[in-house]
Parts: sequence; structure tokens; C-alpha cells
Amino acid sequence: MKKILPLLLCLTLLVSCKNSNNSANGKLNVVTTTTMITDLVKNIGGDSISVQGLMGSGVDPHLYKASEGDVSKLTRADVVFYSGLHLEGKLVDVFEKMGRNSNTIALAEVLDKKGLIGSEYFASSYDPHIWFNIAYWKQITTYLTQELSKLDPAHAAYFEKNKTAYLKKLDALDKQVRETIATLPKEKRILVTAHDAFNYFGREYGFEVVGLQGLSTATEAGVQDVQNLAQLIIEKKVKAIFVETSVPRRTIEALQQAVKAEGFQVEIGGTLYSDALGNAGTKEGTYIGMFTYNVKTIVEALK
Repeated sequence: MKKILPLLLCLTLLVSCKNSNNSANGKLNVVTTTTMITDLVKNIGGDSISVQGLMGSGVDPHLYKASEGDVSKLTRADVVFYSGLHLEGKLVDVFEKMGRNSNTIALAEVLDKKGLIGSEYFASSYDPHIWFNIAYWKQITTYLTQELSKLDPAHAAYFEKNKTAYLKKLDALDKQVRETIATLPKEKRILVTAHDAFNYFGREYGFEVVGLQGLSTATEAGVQDVQNLAQLIIEKKVKAIFVETSVPRRTIEALQQAVKAEGFQVEIGGTLYSDALGNAGTKEGTYIGMFTYNVKTIVEALK
């Protein structure tokens, strides 16, 4: 709390001095939080906007805290797009403060809550990992396009064109994902990861998903959690388990050792991208590339 208060004071001072026109070089100045949202905004906004993403590859949004430099970027932005549903839990105080003075938009708020997975770990009471449902990502794409068009009507047709092209790519991605998963027998579709980031993926594509740390990486897995999951792996003869780029590897390695101690061998099937994309400039640094990589890794390891 001691660190949060100075940041909020800094935020108040910056907002009070904020200029009415923040656009850089005539372009809409957009700030984003997660890498998934940054990638989406770039796909829709193209070269007509200026985008600054706060989080990079491998960054855990559950634990991310705003620096003074971040606060400066946020308050000088024409619009801030964030995921919402308390994914960026440590930024909530900052967003609440900004809500009275700036244009902050939680993209997940466009989704019908009736279709979301419940969660006791988040203040929103919903699992925030909605990007693993491509249909949800398409809804968010349309919502983002609408919001950008309101802010920059002169480029509305350009945004709409980019949206149409991107939605076609998402349709192709969904088709490819289903074809790849169809090669994996249903009884082998058990996905064990460091934390429960893949429940929307599992529900959509027919996987049983088990995360060692629950929905939030802010919760620690206990010895009993490891033992219980080890027994499930042995009972169902799970061939492989997976680490995540934004979660320490040691949690899954501990699980692997617990399984080994019971006389069963389970492999680490690879590293999945869960709460962040891969490095910028790589295929995995895009939403579509990340999704494709994850599915290929999961299917090949579990066959």
C-alpha cells in the first residue's frame, strides 16, 4: 500500500496538468496493458495510431504493478485499453482513479457475463483469461474497432477494413485449431499446466484442464495441491504436463518429481504462452501465432 499511494498522488498531479490534445504527430495516442491487447490494437489501428504497451513478453498481468513511468504514459494517453475482469489486479487502483478523468476501456466488459466461467479468485467473480476463446476475441475485436472509430472518426473506414481482414484470419485460426485437435484422441485431451489459464480453451475444444495454482498466479500451490494433481496424472496416465512463460518453471517441475516419486513418468511437454505472448517480432509474438504454437505443442506432446 505504501508504494501505491505515491503512484496515485503522481497520477492526480499528472491528470490535473493533462493537455486537452495528447495525440502524437496527429495520431491517436493509445496505451495498452497486456501483449494480447497490444497486438490486437496494432492489427486494427495499423499505422494510423501510436501504441504503447505496458507489459512485455513473459510478464504476468496478475502481478504487474505500475511504475511512475507507466502512470505518466497512462495519463497522457487519448485512450487506455485493458483486459478487465480484474486480470490486471494490481492496476485496479490506478484505473479507478483514472476513470473519473480519462478514457479507460475494459475490453472484456463487452462479453455477456452469462457465458463467462465463474471464479472465486477474482473480484469480478469471473475467469479473466477470455482470449483463449476465439469467438470472444472476435467480439472484442469488433468492440475495439467501434471504440477506435468513435475516438478517430476520420479513420473509421480504415479501422473497419482492418477489422474485416482480421476477423477472417481469426476464422481461419479457429478452423486450423479444430483440425489439429481432431488428430488427438478424446481420452488424451487432459491439459495440466502451472495455473488455470486455459479453461475457456478447454471448454471450447473439449479438454479437461487442471491448473496447479488455480486461476491466479497470485495464489501459491501447496504440498497437498501437488500431491492431488500427481494422483490425477497417474490415474489418467497423462503423458505430458506443461510450463508457462509467465509462471516460474519450478511449480511444474515439483509436480513432475511428485509423480516420479510414485513410480510414474510424466514428461514436460513444452512451454505454453498463457498470460503473455512471445517476443516481439516472432510468430509467437502475435495472438494468432501464439494460439497456433500452443495447440501444436499440446497436441504433439499428448499424442
